[in-house]
Amino acid sequence: MQLLQLLISGAAQGCIYGLIALGFVLIYKATETVSFAQGDLMMVGAFCGLAATTALGFPFWLGIASAVVAMMVFGFVLERLVVRPILGQPAFSIVMLTIGVGYVARGLITMIPNVGTDTHTLPVPYAGEVLKLGTAVIAAEQLVVIGATALLCGLLFAMFKYSKLGIAMQASSQNQLAAYYMGIPVKRLNGLVWGLAAGVAAVAGLLLAPITFVHANMGFIGLKAFPAAVVGGFSSLPGAIVGGLVIGIVEAFSGFYLPEGFKDIAPYIVVLLMLVLKPNGLFGEKLRKKV
Repeated sequence: MQLLQLLISGAAQGCIYGLIALGFVLIYKATETVSFAQGDLMMVGAFCGLAATTALGFPFWLGIASAVVAMMVFGFVLERLVVRPILGQPAFSIVMLTIGVGYVARGLITMIPNVGTDTHTLPVPYAGEVLKLGTAVIAAEQLVVIGATALLCGLLFAMFKYSKLGIAMQASSQNQLAAYYMGIPVKRLNGLVWGLAAGVAAVAGLLLAPITFVHANMGFIGLKAFPAAVVGGFSSLPGAIVGGLVIGIVEAFSGFYLPEGFKDIAPYIVVLLMLVLKPNGLFGEKLRKKV
């Protein structure tokens, strides 16, 4: 039962990592750039949900949906106004830009009086509920995280498999120039991908909020989501979720069985081993260039 409890706890945390890593992979596949602002977009999404359900008084599900939609619009506008003008510049410039976007988002949230510097509780209807399996006690928040992640992955799979938009995104991610010549609006799709990544980050923040509360520094969890993307493979959407589960479970078991401190470094040890044994990740594509 202790093993089961650790597995579920690690899987729930891993789902959060996987959702943030999913944003990394979506943006990388579309634009071949890495957005280090994903963790802070997750934080902004959590604050949007908090504002919708408390300050605006929306019902829970309406507040959650409005926060996700708002973040999707924010991601689309962010790509159009901030990211697009710098595309084509060295990758280092774009990476620094996304880091700057994260700092700006965190700073703006912190500047809000009586909100940005405090820790808040997101009111959820399943707060405090537990499921008892023998001697194991499993929090409802963890089960909701796992279930919501599975549902979101199913929706994304259906979108990429059966919708014209999803197929166009796949074509653009494989070869933007060829997709452009085939009449696919690549620039508009890039904006939609950033919006989708921001929406997924908001979902991760709203799922994490009942577990760790809402605060301006919760976006730092993105530093552990990056190893999840590396483990799964930066070119694989399913790999992002699997990588997140691997990191989450390893973290849970190392925190329980190993001395204090190992929990924080375990994800990076896994990344180092993965880079040595399988540099492309578990589901990464082998890219070859002819000279």
